[in-house]
Amino acid sequence: MTAVAILAAVLGAGFGFGADRLAARWPVHEDGPVRRPDWRTIAVSLASATAFGLLAWRWSEPAELLVLGLYIGALMLLLATDLDQRLLPDLITLPLIVYAAAVTLLGLNPVLAGKAQVLLADGDLSAILAALLAPGLLALSDRIFRGALGMGDLKLAVSLGLMFGLSQLFAGFLAASVAFAAVVLVLVVTRRVTLKTAIPFGPALIGAGVLAALLGA
Repeated sequence: MTAVAILAAVLGAGFGFGADRLAARWPVHEDGPVRRPDWRTIAVSLASATAFGLLAWRWSEPAELLVLGLYIGALMLLLATDLDQRLLPDLITLPLIVYAAAVTLLGLNPVLAGKAQVLLADGDLSAILAALLAPGLLALSDRIFRGALGMGDLKLAVSLGLMFGLSQLFAGFLAASVAFAAVVLVLVVTRRVTLKTAIPFGPALIGAGVLAALLGA
């Protein structure tokens, strides 16, 4: 299994590099030539390598890896576009809602299939409830942390709820929020940003999704 995880990490790094290069061109940029590889290229490549490597370590069945791998791959594309343009394109976020709903309602989602939820015996109900509550929680967090909430964030939150349900998404979001706050604190201390700087939520949401997938059922 270790060898599979290592191979997945290597392939993930390649996917992340490709996602960054795609984000440097799409959606269409109108402010000059294509961006050369920079810190964003490294960040997305490392994030993708870590996500896919840990995903292969956590889930062993090919069907499970396929269902979650497709979703995580889309999240890495969103990470690339968000870091490049602070944009979560509808062309990715809207199909993700349909995909998450389909795999969950059809019982193909390994995170929720056959899993008893807190207060809910049905993973489908948990997913639907999470899809309704997640955007509200995100809006509240935006007010508290003075973030740069956008419609793309809300659409992504809906698919995260449908994909991971209440308990997994809450745990993932909590862990990702702590890590995100630590990064912001470092940026403030190093004067890269100020307390008045609008902080995008995309990376925190994407991190929450990856962590929720790794927590599993």
